[in-house]
Amino acid sequence: MTKNDIADVLTEIATLLELKGENPFKTRAYLAGARVLESMEQEELDTLVREERLKTVKGLGDALAQKVSELHTTGRLEFFEKLKASIEPGLVAMLDVPGLGPKKIKAIHEQLGVTTIEALAAACTDGRVAALAGFGAKSQEKILAGIRNREAYGKRHLWWEAEAVATPIVAGLRALPQVVKAEAAGSLRRGMETVGDLDFIVAAKDVAPVVDWFVTQPGVKEITARGETKASVRFESGLQADLRLVPEEQFAFALHHFTGSKDHNVQMRQRALARGLSLSEWGLAPSEGDETVKQKTQAALPVAANSETDLFAALGLRFIPPELREGLGEIEAAEAGELPRLVELADLRGAFHNHTTASDGRNTLSEMTAAAAALGWDYLGIADHSKSSFQAKGLDEARLAAQVAEIRALNASGRFKTHVFAGTECDILPDGRLDFDDAVLATLDYVVVSVHNVFTQSAADMTARIIRAIENPHTTMLGHVTGRLLLRREGYAVDFTKIIDAAIANHVVIELNASPWRLEMDWRHWRKAAARGLLCSINPDAHETEGLSHVRAGINSARKGWLTREQVLNTRPLADIKTWLGARR
Repeated sequence: MTKNDIADVLTEIATLLELKGENPFKTRAYLAGARVLESMEQEELDTLVREERLKTVKGLGDALAQKVSELHTTGRLEFFEKLKASIEPGLVAMLDVPGLGPKKIKAIHEQLGVTTIEALAAACTDGRVAALAGFGAKSQEKILAGIRNREAYGKRHLWWEAEAVATPIVAGLRALPQVVKAEAAGSLRRGMETVGDLDFIVAAKDVAPVVDWFVTQPGVKEITARGETKASVRFESGLQADLRLVPEEQFAFALHHFTGSKDHNVQMRQRALARGLSLSEWGLAPSEGDETVKQKTQAALPVAANSETDLFAALGLRFIPPELREGLGEIEAAEAGELPRLVELADLRGAFHNHTTASDGRNTLSEMTAAAAALGWDYLGIADHSKSSFQAKGLDEARLAAQVAEIRALNASGRFKTHVFAGTECDILPDGRLDFDDAVLATLDYVVVSVHNVFTQSAADMTARIIRAIENPHTTMLGHVTGRLLLRREGYAVDFTKIIDAAIANHVVIELNASPWRLEMDWRHWRKAAARGLLCSINPDAHETEGLSHVRAGINSARKGWLTREQVLNTRPLADIKTWLGARR
């Protein structure tokens, strides 16, 4: 196990112990141990375990050191497994309800005997939760709202998580000797931020072995359908996957149809009908009874298409990337030859919004830099939280100055080819002021400004708050515009038009936060905003080395927003970025 994997286990142990009402000192010891591990270099942990010196580390006593060593060596911990088995699963599930922490769950369980989310909803509905000490009507309504949201959100899954399930399935299908072609379709292929279910389109010579393989994959909880042309399964996560088997000559048409979207498909069928053709998942052919078309084609034969490119060409269109197929003018643009050359993952040269263990990150500066170098990035921006984000160990002026000095020294050492820019994710205070004064901000290479608290302001007040921050001459880019957390929390209300206007007027970048839980500014705003001159930066908001790869999710949203390489700041080479940032100081 990596140090962060072990830290996750220690953190979960602390949560479970709190649910059981264990000694708070023991709970805090596990949390402290997790933080110690996160602040280490991976190589340091490996060495300490190998040399059996873990217990010499401050914050890791004998018992905790033994558990860390066991996890590091074997990948499992008997104590952890027994602890999980000792707690009602329903109590753990309640942790997914916004506004409910271990202490409140324990109180509800002990005083009301509630052990499931369904029972919790009933206790809220009849007012029993509100009557408990420390709760009240507002807390009860918040819990009920959280349960309702959980139920609604539970029907969808983050793109990132769905893609992690889909990728090995596609690879496995393609590896089967009976399979000629295989692709994932649906909202996953279109790069939507959340996915309802998975669709796989397969052209195969012999379907029975393909179906057998599909329904016996690891993690399948239930087989909901099984036939000669379709099979459906449901995974432990609740995600459903549908397999559709078609003849090879129908593959392109089925792939296009099941990729969608519905609006795109409707418009494509209308375009086909206007040309005397009928488009469906089975093919493209002259409409029934259209003698004119039959005479011109000499026979009512279907139109062959070996690929989607052929399909679009048959209707007088250039290939439309899946991300654009939302019925929002992509067909007209394809006809006029005006589809943009969309930004690609390979275009990115670095990213700016990233965290280290100095605040709430889980990898050190050097580990983050090494990971960026492994990705081939020319530069990496470090923007740890500012002091008002105390919950994220935000840096005060002295700690920020020390970090800037550390970054400058790292660059000077030549240890990495990747250049590190020194920045901050500076809190936008409730009145729009920034968390650091101008003299401090002037010492940095760039400044990301973000809202992290007081989300309940009116749309007018929140908009004015953000615009004031944008107008600060030291602001480089605006972070996660609405603070939304997909499938967990709606964003706060803002006037996008006014914020975009202010950003353009002040030459401030708005980020496309590539965290799979955020993906904002939402793709639906980018096309018009970029056309007016707004510059984007695709930032992973990475809190650990693995998080840097989240830019893949950001690329999806950027492409859905019709963004080109030229409209994305971090596609520029290092020399251009240095010049661009220098001109703003």
